[in-house]
Amino acid sequence: MLDIIAAGVPDSLSGRVVVGFNWTAVEGPAAIGFAATPGRADGAATTADTGSYGGRPLSALAGLTGSANPYERAIGIAACNAHWNADAPDLVDGDGLGRGPGGGPAGGRTVVIGRFPGLDAKLPGAVVLERHPGPGDLPADRAAEVIPGCARLVITASTLVNRTVDDLLALAGPETETTLVGPGVPLCPGLFRLSIRRLAGFVATDREGCLKAIMEGAGARAFRRFGRAVVRQSRD
Repeated sequence: MLDIIAAGVPDSLSGRVVVGFNWTAVEGPAAIGFAATPGRADGAATTADTGSYGGRPLSALAGLTGSANPYERAIGIAACNAHWNADAPDLVDGDGLGRGPGGGPAGGRTVVIGRFPGLDAKLPGAVVLERHPGPGDLPADRAAEVIPGCARLVITASTLVNRTVDDLLALAGPETETTLVGPGVPLCPGLFRLSIRRLAGFVATDREGCLKAIMEGAGARAFRRFGRAVVRQSRD
């Protein structure tokens, strides 16, 4: 997946690069891209280049998606999203979680990777896998038991940063309705080649508001006041 989103990112110069407490952001000419900020426990560490990423070509920053350092990988993913997550006519408002038209099948088992706010109301009865499970959640290492045969699979975009997304997709069957969800989702049409049906991401409409909120450590719920949760649907 990371190879797909990095391909085609132009040489346009990036603007500001912000690594906040919860979110990482890269400013591009057409959009701001986001990625979940990894922690030290995930192996993230600043580098000798810290302080000099901003102003580099987006294509160069996108190359950091191949870094072994999650800190740099998040910057690389955000740089890709600064290209792919510009507003477009085919994007519709929505968070990708609700059922109904464009929201996935009504029957069968639903598996969710990562607990989202309000999930129980939107997807009652879903099986939730979490790296740090709470009440009612299953640990992430149970994925191979519950994903095969599920009707619907919803994956948090933070799995791009921790590089588990490809393994999770490999567990799903061809009939599974798979949705990638979160502000860090690349709205890249090339991802539909991986049998993903729905990309539910974020488009910033107020750059300054988003960046200020992220610099102050805001979570997604806070900085979403400055943009739109949107869905790009596969046409297949």
